[in-house]
Amino acid sequence: MGKRKPTIAICYDFDGTLSPGNMQEYDFFPQLDIKPRNFWKEAKKRAKEQQGDSILSYMCLMIEKAVASGRVKITRKAFGDYGKQVKLFDGVVDWFKRVNEYGREKGASIEHYIISSGIREMIEGTPIAREFKKIYASAFWYDQHDVAKWPAQALNFTTKTQFLFRVNKGCLNEWDDVEVNKYVSERKRSIPFKRMIYIGDGTTDIPCMKLVKVQGGYSIAVYKPSTRGAKADAEKLLKENRVNFVLPADYTEGSPLDRKVKALIDMMVAEFIVEKRVYQRRRKAAVRTKQQQENRPDDVSEVSQV
Repeated sequence: MGKRKPTIAICYDFDGTLSPGNMQEYDFFPQLDIKPRNFWKEAKKRAKEQQGDSILSYMCLMIEKAVASGRVKITRKAFGDYGKQVKLFDGVVDWFKRVNEYGREKGASIEHYIISSGIREMIEGTPIAREFKKIYASAFWYDQHDVAKWPAQALNFTTKTQFLFRVNKGCLNEWDDVEVNKYVSERKRSIPFKRMIYIGDGTTDIPCMKLVKVQGGYSIAVYKPSTRGAKADAEKLLKENRVNFVLPADYTEGSPLDRKVKALIDMMVAEFIVEKRVYQRRRKAAVRTKQQQENRPDDVSEVSQV
């Protein structure tokens, strides 16, 4: 409780959460001249046949399709260029600045994180990449010519949760398994779960949503506005007690999502102030007790001399 102000982490999925669709569908698939539905169906089929991970399956298939085409580049730079074509939901571009300013006004520091099964290099090519303290996402292994050869990092349903613990403990790299698994008391953790907000949209987010909620934070399921069945699917997560709130993926100022996140920031700041005051009072009381004990005369009976 030595911190002067609370740090609040807002963690986001990407596809379906900040962007209306899958990032590969905006530029990468069109260049390959393949239909998204066919690609995802093939990736799922391969994962089932090989008893493998669906994320690894689609990443390997991306490489195979690009190499087979002989014309679609899969360099680090090319993935960044594909990311520039990714569409974002309304209000996303200036969302981070607005939320950060609101946090400062309320006496809090806001940190933003991406935890996505999508491609990290594509996310890094979007106009909002600079807004995140860390982007955790699936990534490729590159050769000396910066050409993608193999998956280096794959984030699936449950592996996404480890990155919440990295944020929680302040161990922000992707590779140090020893450090992230070390015991750290709740009091010394960088950002407690109760000061986390997780925003996601689908099944790959469920473990993260549930973890944050159970640990005292807040999970928000967003859905694509004006899309048939999207709201009902998201509300199912609420009925199953996996999220705290269900809201349309509208990030514009004054939207329900905007108001809800700001209300949660208010609540977290208020709780931090109360906790800090209680801690300070207990500390002062402990000091007084110690001083009283030190000033108390020894309990020894004096023997009168006759």
